[in-house]
Amino acid sequence: MSWPPIRPELAGIEPYGAPQLDVPVQLNVNENPYGPSAECIADIAAAAAQAAATLNRYPDREFTALRSALAAYLSRDSGAAPVTPDMVWAANGSNEVMLHLLQAFGGPGRTVLSFAPTYSMYPEYARDTHTEWVAGSREEDFSLDVDKARALVEEVRPSVVLLPSPNNPTGTALRPEAVGALCEAVGDHGIVVVDEAYGEFRRTGVPSALESLADHRSLVVTRTMSKAFAGAGLRLGYLAAHPAITDAIRVVRLPYHLSAVTQAVALAALEHAPELLGKVDELRAERDRVVDWLRTRGHEVAESDANYVLFGRFADRHAVWQGLLDRGVLIREVGPDGWLRVSIGTPDEMTAFKNALVEVTA
Repeated sequence: MSWPPIRPELAGIEPYGAPQLDVPVQLNVNENPYGPSAECIADIAAAAAQAAATLNRYPDREFTALRSALAAYLSRDSGAAPVTPDMVWAANGSNEVMLHLLQAFGGPGRTVLSFAPTYSMYPEYARDTHTEWVAGSREEDFSLDVDKARALVEEVRPSVVLLPSPNNPTGTALRPEAVGALCEAVGDHGIVVVDEAYGEFRRTGVPSALESLADHRSLVVTRTMSKAFAGAGLRLGYLAAHPAITDAIRVVRLPYHLSAVTQAVALAALEHAPELLGKVDELRAERDRVVDWLRTRGHEVAESDANYVLFGRFADRHAVWQGLLDRGVLIREVGPDGWLRVSIGTPDEMTAFKNALVEVTA
């Protein structure tokens, strides 16, 4: 027997993670390239210092103030139905939010369903919670055929359906009717999770699934402060759902899972929401310019409502990725074979990316 005595299905598996390399232009993990202002930094530092004075005590287990602030933010989102604090849950990044959902609603004898290509962590959440993983297929343009998806839901009868919108790694948003159709197909035997980690970057006229919360008690909408909020280092993800769903998650969470410092920093960041979200329009415009430029260069480009663009197709995508890296530009080798993904950075960073790509593909 090999040692250490790890679970057999985990033996030899490499841990998840994108390359973390020290290069001039880092466009591989969909970060917001614009950091907080000096005023925001000062308020965050003050909040952290105030929390530090209480570190001899456990934090608020129910993170009451943070739930209220997140509910207020979600309620302000364009077209969103009112969200109350008892409809909100938060954890250390949307990754832990997803794991909580699978711990509460997945498990042995249950199934989680998504549609490939999709976020590569989803099957790992399933694996880690002993939930069966089933992946349907997206269309050639990475959209979701609602009729086919509904038929697969009715066949598989999953406990959890995971629907990223915009989809990672393709950037594709769900069609408006998809949420309602799949919630109806799932009925009361499961939940439908719409992962809106990049939701703030969606184009004008693309609705948020938050608008459908009041209509479907099986619907869960997840968000994060890592992307549009420029808080990747904060590690704060959250969701909105029926209060019965958030109450069920409390059963599986670890005690005091959100530290006093995390809660304080997140609250301070939410106070600066207009500023932190102030670059979203610029990033969307830059994304659209990159899409147009890539197409003029003859590349296939997936429609994107996120802060990244999937493009291809390359006979040897790794050679293109390496060529960019050799020129100081790091993007992501992810998604279907032949495709690459680039995060949207500052105009100077995108110029460096374009120049490098022209050289590599010459």
